Amino acid sequence: MVSDYTLLSGSRLDYEPLLNMIGNAKIVLIGEASHGTHEFYRERSRITRELIDSNGFSAVAVEADWPDAYRVNRYVRGFGNDRNADESLRDFKRFPSWMWRNTDVVSFVDWLRARNASQRFEQMKVGFYGLDLYSLRASMEAVVNYLETVDPQAAAEARHRYSCFDIFESEGQRYGHGVMLNVAAPCENEVIEQLNELRDRQEKILSRDGWLAADEFFYAERNAQLVLNAERYYRTMYRGHISSWNLRDTHMVETLVALKSHLQQDGAESRMVVWAHNSHVGDARATEMSHRGEINVGQLARELWPGEVFIIGFTTHHGRVTAASEWGAPAERKRVRPSLPGSYEDAFHSMQEHSMIIPTRSPANDSLADARLERAIGVIYRPETERTSHWFHSNIREQFDAVIHIDSTSALRPLERNSMWDLGEPPETYPSGL
Repeated sequence: MVSDYTLLSGSRLDYEPLLNMIGNAKIVLIGEASHGTHEFYRERSRITRELIDSNGFSAVAVEADWPDAYRVNRYVRGFGNDRNADESLRDFKRFPSWMWRNTDVVSFVDWLRARNASQRFEQMKVGFYGLDLYSLRASMEAVVNYLETVDPQAAAEARHRYSCFDIFESEGQRYGHGVMLNVAAPCENEVIEQLNELRDRQEKILSRDGWLAADEFFYAERNAQLVLNAERYYRTMYRGHISSWNLRDTHMVETLVALKSHLQQDGAESRMVVWAHNSHVGDARATEMSHRGEINVGQLARELWPGEVFIIGFTTHHGRVTAASEWGAPAERKRVRPSLPGSYEDAFHSMQEHSMIIPTRSPANDSLADARLERAIGVIYRPETERTSHWFHSNIREQFDAVIHIDSTSALRPLERNSMWDLGEPPETYPSGL
C-alpha cells in the first residue's frame, strides 16, 4: 500500500522529513479526523512549534470564533488581565467547548505565551486567531465595546443598528428561522451600514500612534465583518446545507486573507498555520464534497495561493474519542470502532506501525491515488450508524500533501469533565465479560 513513510517516535527529529516537504510554503493547513482526539492535538501542536521556531511562522489561525480566540491572542502576547491559559480560554462557552477548553490546548497556549515573552519586539510575537463565524452576538458586543473606547457616539449608533436583532434570543439560529418564516425583517442593511461606517472612521480612529491601536481596530473591523457574514449564514442555513457550508468556509478564507494582509503591514512576510477539521482543510475537489457543490478552506487556499499551501491530514484505526451523541449534548468518552475494510485507515493499519508520516505525493505511494473510504468524526459520533454518518469516498493523495496515521488514539481531556466522560463507554464485551 505505502512504501515511503517516516515513523514517529516522539523525538523532534521525527518531523525533519515533514519540514523538508513543507519547505517554503507560507500557509500550512493541519487537520484532524475528529474534534476530540488527544494525539491529533498533541502532534498538531508539535508541528506548529517547529514551524514557528524553525520556519518563522507568525500566526496560528484555528476553527474557532474570532472574539473567543482573540482573548487568547491577547494573553499569549502579554496583554489583558488573564492570569493563566485556563482563564484566557474561558470565553469558549458555546458547544462544543471541549474543542478548545482541553488540556492539550492549555499546554500549547502556555508554550506560546512563554515563547512570545522572550521576543523583544511586538511584531516578532506569534498570534492566535479564530476563523469561524458563529459568534454573532459576541462580535456585535465586541464592536460596540471597542467603539466605546474610541468614539462613544459611534458606539451608540452601532448599538442602535444592532438592536435589530434584539427580538431574537441566543445566537443566530432563531433569527434565521424567523426571517425564513417572514415573521421578522432581515437585519442585513443594518450590519452592512455598521461595517461601512466603521471602515469610514478608520483614518480618524487610527490617528493614534502605535501597533496596538492598529491591531485593536483590526480586531473590531473583523468582528463587524463577521456580523455581516454570520447574518447571511444564519439566513441561508435553513435553505440548505450546501449554501451555508460554502459561506462558512469562504468566511474562514476571507479572514485568512485579511489576517495575512494585516500581519504584513510592516513589510514582514507572513506565514500562517491553520488548525481545522480534515473536512475543512483537505481539498474538497478530492472528496465527495465536490459532487455536492461544496467548497472548503483547503480548495480555496490552494486556488488563492498556488504553490504556497501545504496540507496535512490525520487518520486513525481505532481508540477513544471525546464526542457528543447529539448536538448540544454532554461530552462523552466514546470508543472509536475499528476502521472499515478497504478504507485508507484499514490499509494503514495493515502496515502494523503505530504512528507514521506518509507523503501522499511520493511516487512510491502511487496506490494512494485509488479512491477509498475515509473516516470523519466531528463533535458528534454515532457508531450505531458508522458507515452512513462517518465515512465518505476520497482520493487522499489529492486531498492532502501528507497524512499522519496514528493507529490507536485516545480521547481529548476536557477541562470540565462530567460523569459520562469519566465513566467512558463500556467495552464491547460488556456485560458478559467475554
